[in-house]
Parts: sequence; C-alpha cells; structure tokens
Amino acid sequence: MEIIVLGAGCAKCKKVFSVVEKVIAATDVEATLRKEEDIMKIMSYDVICTPAVVVDGVVMFKGFVPTETEVKKAISLNLKR
Repeated sequence: MEIIVLGAGCAKCKKVFSVVEKVIAATDVEATLRKEEDIMKIMSYDVICTPAVVVDGVVMFKGFVPTETEVKKAISLNLKR
C-alpha cells in the first residue's frame, strides 16, 4: 500500500503525516508513506485544498486533519479491495 500526504509543509500537513505514521505503526500495515509538496503534482490529484491523504491513488481526505480512527477506516477499506 502506498500512502501519500499532500501539502506544502504547513503545520496541518505535518500533523496529518504524524497521524498516518502513528496509525501505520499501530496497525502493522505494510505501507510506504511519503510526503508530496510539489504543487503541480498535488494538483494532478485534483486537490486544491490541503492537507490531503491519498491511499493507493485514491484521495481519501482533503482540507482537514483526519483522526486516527478515520485513517484506520480508510486503510482497512483499501485492504479489502
């Protein structure tokens, strides 16, 4: 699984990265986590409001900091695909 946090490095974007990182560690999901700060690449996901979280190419959250519970749910939904 690939998880990408989209954002320009603001405090909210850093918080989202931290939340996702914590959930991955707690659930032992095999996932790569990375940040994308390039505005053109962010826009290629049709995202104009950051932070955003992309799981295996699908934008799951945008414009807010998701809770750990929301991230766990998004990851588990993706595992069922």
